[in-house]
Amino acid sequence: MKRLLFSAKVLLQAAVITVLLAFSALAAAPEGPLVTTDWLAKNLKDSKLRIIEVSVNPGVYERGHIPGAVNFSWHSDLNDKVKRDIVSRSDFEKLLSNAGVANDTTVILYGDTNNWFAAWGAWGAWVFDIYGVKNVKLLDGGRVKWEKENRPLDNRVPEYKAANYKVSSINNALRARLSDVVGVANGDGKAQLLDIRSSDEYEGKVFAPAGIQELSIRAGHVPGAVNVPWGRAVNEDGTFKSKAELQALYSSAGVDGKLPVIAYCRIGERSSHTWFALSKILGYQAKNYDGSWTEYGNSVGVPIENPAGTIWAAK
Repeated sequence: MKRLLFSAKVLLQAAVITVLLAFSALAAAPEGPLVTTDWLAKNLKDSKLRIIEVSVNPGVYERGHIPGAVNFSWHSDLNDKVKRDIVSRSDFEKLLSNAGVANDTTVILYGDTNNWFAAWGAWGAWVFDIYGVKNVKLLDGGRVKWEKENRPLDNRVPEYKAANYKVSSINNALRARLSDVVGVANGDGKAQLLDIRSSDEYEGKVFAPAGIQELSIRAGHVPGAVNVPWGRAVNEDGTFKSKAELQALYSSAGVDGKLPVIAYCRIGERSSHTWFALSKILGYQAKNYDGSWTEYGNSVGVPIENPAGTIWAAK
């Protein structure tokens, strides 16, 4: 009888250990700033995860989203509704709390268009970093890769018990302002400027990407800025290139991490994708200039280089 009781106790202990190990494996997100679609698919029901979609195209979330994902609008949720600025600290706390995000929750961000707006958090990972959110991961390849792999989608809006998220610190060092960019353009040598728009935007042949209505008064780029279009940082499936490939890509343009890097685009969305690559994958000191060309190209008295010779919307 004693032997039977001992055996039962051993079996019970083994079962408990197995369950605990399984739970730990489920709850622990992988090291690094990215998660794969395969990992996320296996961990959709992990209560310690909160999946957040931040897409640019309206209606995408409503038609179908990763099961359990909540929707953050980059226009109204992660931007200030009155002034051109990121969401306020108090509104950010409310946003995360209402989504059931606690301070120990791991957040998985994803979006359409190869994660432009997920990396921006519409400003996503960047805004989350500014507000000191510790456990944030980006779904590598985003929504496009998830759909191409025929993974499950859901059109139901999940409901989570409200949490009480509190911002412990704000890191404004991740954000570049107009004065910072003008200083570098005038030769203060404190940082490198990286223009991640298309070569036609950089050279001043066009004012904005095709189909975009928001235009600046002037075309061209900030003097001294080098050009590495954001899309060169990703593979055909939208996943980021390897660390070695990214190092080679940016070093070929003279960006090697020895100086802080200020990345910019049109309104800060594409440049946040590059900021993520520079900061999170390569470990460089990087800032995102969210004012970008719509601010710089409309500012009075700032220097502009325009190889195409486009002046005031006409050659």
